[in-house]
Amino acid sequence: MRISRRSATPRRFLMCPPTYFRVSYSINPWMNPGKPVDLALAHTQWEDLRDRYRALGHTVEELPPHPAFPDMVFAANGATVVDGRVLGARFAFAERHGEAAVHAEWYRAHGFPAVREPRNVNEGEGDFVVTASWLLAGRGFRSSPLSHAEAQEFFARPVIGLDLVDPRYYHLDTALCVLDPGSREPGGRPEVMYYPGAFSAGSRAVLARLFPDALIAGPADAAAFGLNAVSDGRHVLLPQAAVGLFAPLRERGYEPIGMDLTELLKGGGSVKCVTAELRLA
Repeated sequence: MRISRRSATPRRFLMCPPTYFRVSYSINPWMNPGKPVDLALAHTQWEDLRDRYRALGHTVEELPPHPAFPDMVFAANGATVVDGRVLGARFAFAERHGEAAVHAEWYRAHGFPAVREPRNVNEGEGDFVVTASWLLAGRGFRSSPLSHAEAQEFFARPVIGLDLVDPRYYHLDTALCVLDPGSREPGGRPEVMYYPGAFSAGSRAVLARLFPDALIAGPADAAAFGLNAVSDGRHVLLPQAAVGLFAPLRERGYEPIGMDLTELLKGGGSVKCVTAELRLA
């Protein structure tokens, strides 16, 4: 039975233009320095996403790019913001180390009063997925398990760790998307979609217990980065190639919006990777 149309919640996002985007090294299975990037097309695709957010009523702030950091376009990796508090990133690979300070400086300059430099490796919203009451946290390829306790202490929210086992899905936001964060009231369960093949057996069991009604993605839609999506509670912006997710989303009352970010996928990211959410208090 079709669920009635859902309500969208205005969001505030941070994005970084792909002015200096290129694939000159490989730190995930999607990156191939021998495969050229069409920078003009990448910029057009990025602008289409930014403009779509604004057309839907969301606010988009822009982080100035830095020529030394081609992966800064993946703005979600630079920090995690919950209730206006900012836990910065500490990147696993040397190629991205310098991005963390650029992100932290932007947050300090834009009125965020609590910006913490982390002790342990975490790659921002790549591995921290936020619901209304708690955080899901990925580990296995990038973020340290020690970062989970650090985030729990800083945000004062429970953090539930999940083990990633497929290197193609090296960040949690490539394998799981929150469609509806739920509420802090009893019974206000979040709604998610995820790809079971990205997780260990124990983590699959945890996800099944937490989200018995989750939308389960198949291998083809996961490989199209269909879980690297952004939902405002009604609209779900996701890669247009993840065709198998559109009908199930509509059946649940969501409005899927297909986006073409194929040039940015050459760097191992799509809709969510380029979108940091600024969750104010």
